Amino acid sequence: MDKMEKITSLAKRRGFIYPGSEIYGGLANTWDYGPLGSLLKRNIENHWWDFFVTKRSDIYGLETSVLMNPKVWESSGHTESFTDALVDCKKCQIRVRADHIIEDQVEGVKVEGKTLQELAEVIEKEKVKCPSCGASDWTKPREFNLLFETHVGIVPEKQSLVYLRGETAQGMFVDLKNVLDTLSPRLPFGLAQSGKVFRNEVTKGKFIFRTLEFDLAEFEYFIKEDEWEKWFDYWKEETEKWVDALGVKKENTRWREHTGDELSHYSKRTEDLEYQFPFGFKEWTAVAYRTDYDLKNHMEKSGVDLQYQDPDTNEKYIPHVIEPTFGISRTFMVVLMDAYEEDGDRTVLKINPVLAPYKVAVFPLLSNKEELVKKAKDVFARVSANYSAAWDDRGNIGKRYFAQDEIGTPFCITVDFDTLEDDTVTVRDRDTKEQDRVAVDKLEEYLDNKISK
Repeated sequence: MDKMEKITSLAKRRGFIYPGSEIYGGLANTWDYGPLGSLLKRNIENHWWDFFVTKRSDIYGLETSVLMNPKVWESSGHTESFTDALVDCKKCQIRVRADHIIEDQVEGVKVEGKTLQELAEVIEKEKVKCPSCGASDWTKPREFNLLFETHVGIVPEKQSLVYLRGETAQGMFVDLKNVLDTLSPRLPFGLAQSGKVFRNEVTKGKFIFRTLEFDLAEFEYFIKEDEWEKWFDYWKEETEKWVDALGVKKENTRWREHTGDELSHYSKRTEDLEYQFPFGFKEWTAVAYRTDYDLKNHMEKSGVDLQYQDPDTNEKYIPHVIEPTFGISRTFMVVLMDAYEEDGDRTVLKINPVLAPYKVAVFPLLSNKEELVKKAKDVFARVSANYSAAWDDRGNIGKRYFAQDEIGTPFCITVDFDTLEDDTVTVRDRDTKEQDRVAVDKLEEYLDNKISK
C-alpha cells in the first residue's frame, strides 16, 4: 500500500474524511469532513485568518455571496475563458481532462499551454489509454466551462440563470467601492475572505486534491501599478512564512512560474507554490499579478467608478492587484501528507499542535475504578476549558496512546493512583514519547508553554 492509500484509509478510519453520499454509491469528486476533519479544517481556516487578517492592519475581511449577478462573471471573463480541455472515451463514454490523462501516462511531455490540436496530437501519438476500459479511442479535445449553472426561482428560464462562484475574488472586486466609501483605507491595502467555491471538475482520484466544491482563502491586495514587482515578491515571502508557521517541511515545496501560454486570462504573472505529493509536485498555493484587469472590466461594464482617490494628491486611478490564493481543502491534504510518519510499530501524524484536532487527550488509568474516572473527568473539564480535548477510557494505555498518535493529538494526560495521592498526572509527548509528571494545578501553564494558541 503506497502513502496515498495509507492516508486515505487512515482519514476514513479515524473520522477525518468520508466519501460523499457513500451509502448511495457516492458522487465523484465529493468528500465529507468527519468529526476530526472538521476540527482540523476549522483550525487551518482560523490559522490563515489570524495570520493574514487579524494580525495585520492593512487587510480587511469580507464575506460575500456565493450567488452573484451573472453579469459579474461575464465581465470578469469567466463565462468565456474559465475552461478545461476535455476528451471522451468513445468506447465507455468516460470524460476526462486531456492534460491530466496525458500527465498520468506520458512522461516528459509538457502539457501547460498546449492548444486543443496539440493535445489531440499527443493523445493520438502516445496512444493514451482510457483509465476505465483501456481503449485508445478518444473524441477530439474541446473546451468545457468550469462554472456551475443554477437558477434563481422555481422556473428554470434563461433570465433566472446564475452561477455558483468559481473563485471568491469577484465578490471582493465588486465590493471595493463600498469598502472605499465606508472605511477610506489608504493604498496599499487588501480585502480577504474564505469560503466555498465550486468548479465543474471531471478529474477523478487523488483524494481531495481536486473536488467539485472546496474551500478557498484568498485576498486581493490593491497597489500602485509601478510597485507590483515589489509587492509580488513580498507576498511570496509572506506565503513562505505562513507555510513555515503551519509546520510544513520546506524541502517538500518549490515555486514554479507559469509560462506565458498557461497564464490565466487575467494574469500578467503567476507563480505556484507546489507541494511534493505522492503523485509529484503539484500546485498548493499561488501568487498572481492580476493587473487592473478585473476592476477595469467591472468599471466599464457596470458604469460605476471603481477608482481610488489618493487623499494627499487627489489623484484618481484604478488600483492594480496582487492576489495570493490558498486552497484550504488542499492545505488540509498537505498537512496530513506532511505530518504522516511510520515510527516502528506505530503510525503518527506529527501535526503542528496549533492545528491538531485535539490538543490533549485525558485517560483514567483504569476505566473500572470509579475514583480514577471521577478524577480524570475533573481533569478533562479543566483542560477542555482552554483546549480541544478528547476523552478515552477504552482498552489499555498503550493502545490509547497509539490511537491518539494516529490522529495527531500532541499530548496525552493519564490519571493514575498517584494522582489521588499527590494531585499530579503523567503527560506524554506524541513526538518524543517522553513523559512528564505535572501537578494538576500547573497543567494550563505546562500546556501553554508547549502549545502556541
